[in-house]
Amino acid sequence: MEESCKNVYITTPIYYVNDVAHIGHAYTTIIADMLARYSRLTGANTYFLTGTDEHGQKIAQSAEQRGKTPKEYADEVSGKFKTLWDDFDISYDKFIRTTDDEHKIGVQHAFQKMFDKGDIYKGDYEGYYCVSCETFFTQKQLVDEQFCPDCGKPTNIVKEESFFFKLSAYEDKLIKWYEENDDCILPRSKKNEVINFVKGGLRDLSISRTSFDWGVKLPESMNEPKHVMYVWLDALMNYITALGYGSDEKNMNQWPANVHLVGKDILRFHAIYWPAFLMSLDLPLPKHIAAHGWWTRDGEKMSKSKGNVVDPKLVADAYGLDAFRYFMIREVPFGQDGDFSQKALMDRINSDLGNDLGNLLNRISGMSGKYFDSKVTSVDVKKYHQKELDEVEEILDKVELYLWDMQLNRYLEDIWKVLTIANKAIGDYEPWAKMKEGKTNEAMALVALITNIMARVSLLLDSVMPEKIGKIATSIGITIDNATYTSLLKNKELIADTTITKVEQLFPRIEEVLLEQAKPAVVEKNTTEEKSSKKDEVIEEDDNLITIDKFFETSLKIGTIVEAEEVPKSKKLLKLQVDLGEGRNRQILAGIKEFYSAEDLVGTQACVVANLKPAKLMGMISEGMLMAAKDEDGLSLIRPESSKKIGTKIS
Repeated sequence: MEESCKNVYITTPIYYVNDVAHIGHAYTTIIADMLARYSRLTGANTYFLTGTDEHGQKIAQSAEQRGKTPKEYADEVSGKFKTLWDDFDISYDKFIRTTDDEHKIGVQHAFQKMFDKGDIYKGDYEGYYCVSCETFFTQKQLVDEQFCPDCGKPTNIVKEESFFFKLSAYEDKLIKWYEENDDCILPRSKKNEVINFVKGGLRDLSISRTSFDWGVKLPESMNEPKHVMYVWLDALMNYITALGYGSDEKNMNQWPANVHLVGKDILRFHAIYWPAFLMSLDLPLPKHIAAHGWWTRDGEKMSKSKGNVVDPKLVADAYGLDAFRYFMIREVPFGQDGDFSQKALMDRINSDLGNDLGNLLNRISGMSGKYFDSKVTSVDVKKYHQKELDEVEEILDKVELYLWDMQLNRYLEDIWKVLTIANKAIGDYEPWAKMKEGKTNEAMALVALITNIMARVSLLLDSVMPEKIGKIATSIGITIDNATYTSLLKNKELIADTTITKVEQLFPRIEEVLLEQAKPAVVEKNTTEEKSSKKDEVIEEDDNLITIDKFFETSLKIGTIVEAEEVPKSKKLLKLQVDLGEGRNRQILAGIKEFYSAEDLVGTQACVVANLKPAKLMGMISEGMLMAAKDEDGLSLIRPESSKKIGTKIS
């Protein structure tokens, strides 16, 4: 997608009101807000949608447990989401709720239209249903014939009258859409997973329930009062009902969506069910469905029982909202899982924001004030610094491609390359030396070069850190708007004469963590035992314990996966070529195919047991083992928190 699009429509998922907002919700919403703010800056007619999903059996049960009606419970939790996004200054154009009357009208209109087309029919459903995921499964899809393959919770056998959507009729059309639109699903590696699922065969989808009544009723004309719509049919329709579909349709000119942002756990619903529904309604399909990964904390999956859930409001209040926004977007490549730690956040604040960005502004302010009474003119910049300008423009001409390809960390990385050019130029040209030599014009040209670079960077970072960048813009005398964007970034003009004003330190250095660290569960000791003297203390040895010397017999190293491919006829194995810094690659066969695609692994690092005897699997040699952890939520490779030198020993 290009920024010059007349209309830009960006959506988050509508968040299910079964819990309070967490860091994953914040991540999705911050990215959507970034794209919306940038689109508006370019002059696009932008519409940004977020909201809450409030129907379904799980909500009815949660409300009952709290002694509330489903609507009372939904009002309460939805209100908390909206308050958080308002506190975060999220620039949404509409906050939709699936309990809105306009939404219900639009969903009923869509149901009737699909029914009239012959894509919905009545039948009987019997199968396995996960209340937690609001999803139906076949027995083959279950774990141990009982548990949900997505969340691991027990499923229920459901047998009831139901209306079905002819999903199977759209199998070939979906495959054609995937094949003809290279970037309809981002990252592109995720599209292969979706295609393989569809090629495995699609079953018609049960889209109504009679065992509970908390949901959107079927159209009155159908005279089926005991049926409510399946929550995913109801929820997905929000993307068009928010634009007025089925009612006033006043904003339907914004359709199709440019970007649907979703978590990877709900990609199937958005990349299979949703396009099929749209095809049935004869509506255009979205341009991009972008699925991001999950967040852990200090390498561990977050859970209430562990006490390590990250509250985004607490983090933003402690470290600053803009710093939190920057960290979330920069820290992890979009599509991959990310790990939140206060140390990593502090490093980003102190290094990227404090040293590279904040200190550069201080240098502009200091040099202009000391040498030129804070006045800056760009008249000689091209004369003395065309080389630096060309380097900057070459980088900035490409950054928008990263933005709309959902390579958001690359977008920021390239902007920081520009900041490096600016900081390096000060050291290379030494304006203080120019002033001593009487070369005032050259010193002014250098200060003006840095000011122009800061102006361009500010335009590109405003969508990421609007509050701090607003202060930078004020300091260097520019306005963050479409006119300035067009002048400096599209037309590559230089800023007019300006006066630099001093601002407070934007990113003060942080030396210690500001929030209480997550604590491991503590086992209470017997008071009497605590009073016993160390002299009398007896340590009972466990037969499974090993000495430290025994542990160090295992060689653990950091390796980079340079090649990855599936092993034919194997449901579990991937064949990897791993560089451990030995002058050759190791071939390792890893049973992780169910959890990772080959494309996702290339270029990533992993922890490797490096001194295992080679073993033969399916006729192929495996020279090591990747370290991983697996629980009821799936399998995760053990990885270094940040990139490490190939072959680094783990101790």
